[in-house]
Amino acid sequence: MKALDLVALREWLAAQYSGGLSKTTLARRTASVRTFTAWALREELLAEDPGPRLSAPRKQRTLPSVLRADQAGSAMEASAAGAQQGDPAALRDHAVLELLYATGMRVSELCHLDLDHVDHDRRVVHVHGKGDRERVVPFGIPADRALGRWLSRGRPALATSASTSALFLGVRGGRLDPRAARRAVHDAVGTVAGAADMGPHGLRHSAATHLLEGGADLRSVQELLGHATLSTTQLYTHVTVERLKAIHDRTHPRS
Repeated sequence: MKALDLVALREWLAAQYSGGLSKTTLARRTASVRTFTAWALREELLAEDPGPRLSAPRKQRTLPSVLRADQAGSAMEASAAGAQQGDPAALRDHAVLELLYATGMRVSELCHLDLDHVDHDRRVVHVHGKGDRERVVPFGIPADRALGRWLSRGRPALATSASTSALFLGVRGGRLDPRAARRAVHDAVGTVAGAADMGPHGLRHSAATHLLEGGADLRSVQELLGHATLSTTQLYTHVTVERLKAIHDRTHPRS
């Protein structure tokens, strides 16, 4: 046990990394080692705890799949076509898609919206995000129209005494379950040729990417998405760079 020092632990991690283990797995094992060495110090099996000085490999952050702007438009059109017959659930699903893409909000935030969280005159929605932080997010005319149709024709058909003030309802009248929202996104995106399979979080990624590609600054996108730190939002700058590189490779004569 006395030979268990920082050098030995680093060699142990290096051997596992060379053996092909992922950074995520190594990070978990590093956390376990820290717990073990802290216990060994308390039991006086070690004179010094090397655990706190053992650095875990950083987890690799994969770039999220996003829709192109034209693909996002096609998904909205498919959803709108499904709502043309006036089915309450289809009207709801179209409003859900339009609002998710317009605002980039999380599906949990959308499902917790109440009627009074939407300001139709100003076309903004008051979103309660992580850590109970509230932000005000604008939405455009297509989302406003889809919401109007849902509220005038769809919601009254599903509302019951259990509906309270929830903005979006399930087929039994209760507050919309996130699984139903995910299914609506999957179904609409699934109709678009060449689009990656995705749920609401994919729409959130797409909205952020399209905002940045359209010229929005990083701080504004951070505020719209409700990210606590700018470093989280910066992930989307890598997405846009990768997309630009792919376009360059396809189109530039000397790429």
